[in-house]
Amino acid sequence: MGIIFGVSELLLLILKRSKKSGVKASNDGRSLPFLWIIITACIIIGPLITKRQALGAINSTITLPAGIIIVIAGFITRWITIIQLGSMFTVDVAISNSHVLKTNGMYKLVRHPSYLGLMLIIAGLAVLLNNWLSFIIIVIPISIVLNYRMLVEEKALTGEFGDQYLSYMQKVKRIIPFIY
Repeated sequence: MGIIFGVSELLLLILKRSKKSGVKASNDGRSLPFLWIIITACIIIGPLITKRQALGAINSTITLPAGIIIVIAGFITRWITIIQLGSMFTVDVAISNSHVLKTNGMYKLVRHPSYLGLMLIIAGLAVLLNNWLSFIIIVIPISIVLNYRMLVEEKALTGEFGDQYLSYMQKVKRIIPFIY
């Protein structure tokens, strides 16, 4: 599952970068390379910790199906979001000339459903390791860098859409429906 995740994210990186000609504004805040570095490091270190130290392992008859279900839910959430955004989806933070504020579909539930999907994938992969320390090493740093990324994106969207985006922010939670 980790390989499928890596390949899909690499394909997105290659195929869904913004094109200079159609971009009105672009300010990634260097969050994309930072995100890739942290995710890669955590995905490498987490399994290494699991191999060296069995800490707080739970019965794998629970963690195996739970992890798979969480990963699949993450892939579904992330790819539905990418499909719903269509040409507006880019891996770098960019506002295209034809950009419109998306507030329907998955965006009716949360402001960053693609990141919700990504977090579910990451959490599911961490659950599959069946080790609490590995889970913490994977999930916490990636959550922190994703939170930074969301702030960068929200700054760009507020700059482009102003009060319309601020109003949307008040109505719709960031990443966990009705909670956060």
